[in-house]
Amino acid sequence: MSAVQPRFQHTGIAFGCDYNPEQWSPEVWDEDIRLMSEAGVDLVAINIFGWSHLEPRAGEFEFGALADIIERLHRAGIRINLGTGTASAPAWLVRRHPEILPMAEDGTRRYQGGRQAWCPSSPEFRSAALRLVREVAERFGDHPALALWHVSNELGCHNALCFCPNSDAAFRYWLRRRYGNIGALNAAWGTAFWSQTYQEWSEIDTPRLTVSTRNPGQMLDFRRFSSDELLAHYRSEAEVIRSYSDAPITTNFMLTSHIDGLDYWSWADDMDVIANDHYLDHRLSDPTVELAFAADLTRGISGNEPWLLMEHSVGAVNWQPINLAKAAGQMTRNSLTHVARGADAVCFFQWRASVQGSEKYHSAMLPHAGTNAASWREVCELGEIVGSLSEVAGTRVESEVALVFSWEAWWATEEESRPSHALGYLDQVHAAYGALYALGLTVDVVAPDADFTRYKLVVAPGLHLVREQHARSLTDWVFAGGTALITFYSGTVDEDDRVWAGGYGGPFREALGVHVEEFAPVAAGTVLRLSTGATARLWSERSTATTARVEATFIDGPARDAPAITSNAWGAGQAWYLSTLLDHSDYTDLLATVSGAAGVHSAVPFRGGEGQLELVRRRGEAHSYVFIINHADAAATVEVSGLEMITGVNVQNQWQVPAGAVRVVREALA
Repeated sequence: MSAVQPRFQHTGIAFGCDYNPEQWSPEVWDEDIRLMSEAGVDLVAINIFGWSHLEPRAGEFEFGALADIIERLHRAGIRINLGTGTASAPAWLVRRHPEILPMAEDGTRRYQGGRQAWCPSSPEFRSAALRLVREVAERFGDHPALALWHVSNELGCHNALCFCPNSDAAFRYWLRRRYGNIGALNAAWGTAFWSQTYQEWSEIDTPRLTVSTRNPGQMLDFRRFSSDELLAHYRSEAEVIRSYSDAPITTNFMLTSHIDGLDYWSWADDMDVIANDHYLDHRLSDPTVELAFAADLTRGISGNEPWLLMEHSVGAVNWQPINLAKAAGQMTRNSLTHVARGADAVCFFQWRASVQGSEKYHSAMLPHAGTNAASWREVCELGEIVGSLSEVAGTRVESEVALVFSWEAWWATEEESRPSHALGYLDQVHAAYGALYALGLTVDVVAPDADFTRYKLVVAPGLHLVREQHARSLTDWVFAGGTALITFYSGTVDEDDRVWAGGYGGPFREALGVHVEEFAPVAAGTVLRLSTGATARLWSERSTATTARVEATFIDGPARDAPAITSNAWGAGQAWYLSTLLDHSDYTDLLATVSGAAGVHSAVPFRGGEGQLELVRRRGEAHSYVFIINHADAAATVEVSGLEMITGVNVQNQWQVPAGAVRVVREALA
């Protein structure tokens, strides 16, 4: 076995899917494989939920069907992304050990019959899961079709937080390792409040529901613990696999708008390759922009290394209040947005649409209608496009702008007691990102401890919880000549959720040149007017500028006459502060000013398609590749020269991209 982490290797950009052959008779398998080849599929994930088929009774293993489908796929030249099969426990295991079932915060159990009905801290579940992983890895770990290992599935999607007795014990162990002694824990949690002081570790449980609001420090540590506990499970499966196989190992992250269970910054180093699942969320005002954000965040977690889109959808999903079908061409635009932003694989859930089960109305590459369907034809067209872009694989995305994102800040922002429940962390993040997107700027989404030296502009939206060293790293970068925009509610608490006293903004105060005395949120629907004519909502602050220049003030609302936008010269750089949530067009105007001052410009000059045109450049050793994705209903004009790889047209200078089209221009490097 090599001591070096193996890397995912594939010729070109992988085009693939989840496949669940256990739902179909073997007679269907050959037809599926023939159609996969027709569509251009070359990577298939199998055995994701295979446990009850591989081990129908405790200790009795049946691998014939799995071995058969692997061989059939291999003969067709299709590589395997092999699941460990441990995502959901079989019924026999739950009956033997009902204590593995997760417990909700109200103290009630959740039962077998869905998926992920297991506690991450259950020793019985872990033991049984690792026994299965060992059997799978021993049999298939050196199979020539094996391209990648897929540990469990969407870890923490449904069971990230468990409050059962096993979790209580594991939480106490985690706390003892973190704090060393009970006094340090009491100090970190502020247990002097409400007579919560602990004398013994045994007095501490997971934070189940109480008759009042719960201790915020305890809640924050429980979120950290829960992320770490699932990471420990991933590591345990990966360790078993590495005893039998040299193939790379990963699991599918859920970097999407509504999943906040895991701090993926802390998971990244354990992955041989970063993989993500993403689905358009039509509960958002602009799901297309959120898709681009999620792709940029995935690339950020991968350290700007190529990553894998493990799952997305051809059309509708099955779990939203209204599951909207995608318009013609939308699936192609969505897929190539991920590729533009660093993905070296385009994979779907799933291959053949299920006819039974909870996901029977989820779209698939091969729909219920079969091959006589527009969506099937678009899948085949996309397979051809992905094949034509094979040389893009391995290239890196270029960006001069960073946006700071923190799961800890997300958790702390949305605690039970806060200034406004009308405002969420993602409101700030998506608003800032949406303005940068509208300007055609490519954004790296980075952790609070990132190295900012390669950027011209850093935006830190709603960084409510910030560690002092991370704040200092950002302000030192500004002092050395960088430009930053920091938005309201940032720098409010430290890593223990303790307020930075002396005026809000804490470790950012001096660099911003602003003294924030009091938060002044407003009700949803209230419009705040600024002296520049801009409008804003949800939040204002009563503050004064100490050294900052006031760029705009509130002309009404609870913070009337107070600064709304400021800029401050800090060393050789400039620190901007936004103390409200600007409406989209005004936010875009502000970031146009800030980015222009920082010397940041769109990857490609363009006209038309404002706010609906994506322009991203991936750079290789000999060429760069400009992705132009036009979501608008009208053509857009871009300034670019080179070979357009989808149509084969040579482009010179100005070029018109049709409405709804995707174009990829290969540029020669000087």
